[in-house]
Amino acid sequence: MERYAGRVALVTGANSGIGAATARALLQKGLKVVGLDKRIDMIKAQELKDAPGTLYPLQGDVSSEESILCAFKWIKENLGGVDVLINSAGVCGESLPTTGQTAEWKRILDVNVLGLSICTREAVQSMLDRGVDDGFIIHICSISSHIMPFDPLISMYFASKHAVKTLLEGLRKDLVARNSKIRCGQISPGLVKTEIFNTLQKHSTEALENMRLPMMESEDMADAVIYMLSQPPRVQVCDIILRPTGDLFC
Repeated sequence: MERYAGRVALVTGANSGIGAATARALLQKGLKVVGLDKRIDMIKAQELKDAPGTLYPLQGDVSSEESILCAFKWIKENLGGVDVLINSAGVCGESLPTTGQTAEWKRILDVNVLGLSICTREAVQSMLDRGVDDGFIIHICSISSHIMPFDPLISMYFASKHAVKTLLEGLRKDLVARNSKIRCGQISPGLVKTEIFNTLQKHSTEALENMRLPMMESEDMADAVIYMLSQPPRVQVCDIILRPTGDLFC
């Protein structure tokens, strides 16, 4: 991780959950961390007094291209550019394929797929423009990218994560074709106790806990991010699959 000390990391969805835990982990490794989220109240509270890194809370909406471009403009003008991108922003929804609302499908795809793709594009262009050849793009994906939906209510969420997995491999091959040493990978967790379930009914955190399903913590995902970043330049960890011990749910 020493190569990234003092460098700039952008973490989307940094107000809570995996994004917040990842931001804290990067601060402890000495990075300048831009925490991007629609709400930044909790981001400000995450600043660690004893951490060598510096936190920059930045308000932005990953579902809006204009908002994303404004965020990258601010980073370029104030910090120079992005060296590490952690695409952690994500949403889930319960919507049947036969009766679902288009607006709900669009909300999921705008954040999980299009917003992630726009952030990735802008981060890579920032790296290429500055001659950064050791940058890193990490998607916080899901075990859902590897399996089929276990419930039709969350089919669109599963579809969005399969798209992320496919886009990651496309990105890797694009970078190889450019003779770039920029690396990319994804973290694919099973159930993690985060706020992403708060808007759901059948699959809410409370419902999952009542089913006594084992769940991991956000810090476990942050540790996986640090592991991926810590590998020597000759090693590209493309995917880390994590499941809670005793998991039979997915």
